[in-house]
Amino acid sequence: VSGDTLTSGVPAVRPDADAPFPAGPGAPGPSGPAGTPPGAGAPAPAPAPRPAPAPPAKKKGRSKLVLLCVALVGGVGIAYGAGLLLNHSDVPKSTTVLGVDIGGGTRDQAVDKLEGALGKRSVAPLQLSVGGKKTTLAPEKAGLSLDAQTTVRNAAGSDYNPMSVIGSLFGGERVAQPEIVIDEEKLRSALGDLAGDSGSAVESRITFEPGEVVVVPGKAGQGLDVDRSLGLIKDAYRAQIESGRTSTVELPATARQPAVSAAELARAKKEFADPAMSGLITIKAGGREIDFGPNRSLPRILSMKPVDGRLVEVYNKEAITELVGGTFQGVLITKG
Repeated sequence: VSGDTLTSGVPAVRPDADAPFPAGPGAPGPSGPAGTPPGAGAPAPAPAPRPAPAPPAKKKGRSKLVLLCVALVGGVGIAYGAGLLLNHSDVPKSTTVLGVDIGGGTRDQAVDKLEGALGKRSVAPLQLSVGGKKTTLAPEKAGLSLDAQTTVRNAAGSDYNPMSVIGSLFGGERVAQPEIVIDEEKLRSALGDLAGDSGSAVESRITFEPGEVVVVPGKAGQGLDVDRSLGLIKDAYRAQIESGRTSTVELPATARQPAVSAAELARAKKEFADPAMSGLITIKAGGREIDFGPNRSLPRILSMKPVDGRLVEVYNKEAITELVGGTFQGVLITKG
């Protein structure tokens, strides 16, 4: 007998229909295995969806932070404009050089202020010590100076930096650097002259005394180290201008031999010194004349210094100008 015939006549039973017969112990229930409560095998119902949060209520008016930023920017702009309008001087207000206020006026006024405050510092002699011997060095002789004109020129002109412009309204400083001129060639020459007069070493030289030529032979010893002293002199001069205080600078010494030999000393005396002091030197121009003699004038005018192992003649132009005086005043000459 086919299975279809046996099953086709059995009525279908709904899962939730009451069983026609009570189930006995251990019998399977209508929904699952034995001992499983009804409905335990069915899938759990899906949870109900949560309601969407309500959108936050919009605040009325502008944010206080935005308003504060706008007010701040506006205040800075007004202060910047006020600073530009109030500062029409050649040198911006509150400009200082080494603590000296040179701002708020013309360039000439700034130069006068700077020279009045720092002028004496810039020409004060440097105090030096070489091998325990103290000496001085004049800045103008050593090629050292404070250039007030260039300092003011660098500090002049409109300053559009917002920090400087706004700061000037509240007393803020605009610091400018001083222009310090250092002629290294002239400084080296001055230290070379100082080396011959300091320490225990003696350089060969020729001096001119009234009516005679004096030859001084050299001798070895301790002397000034020129190369190492250059940097120390520069730093000491800058510090003197900045602080206004003079302090003794200890310059390094080194073993030195005379740069001028005995043979060079004899040559310089024979070829230049003796003939120069042998009689009067007469200068004539425009029908006027003046005499320079070996007893008074020539010893003030003439000198010799060592250059690369040789003695070369040097003329004191200041002494010549003083001795000539007004002798040739108004006389026109042609320079060759």
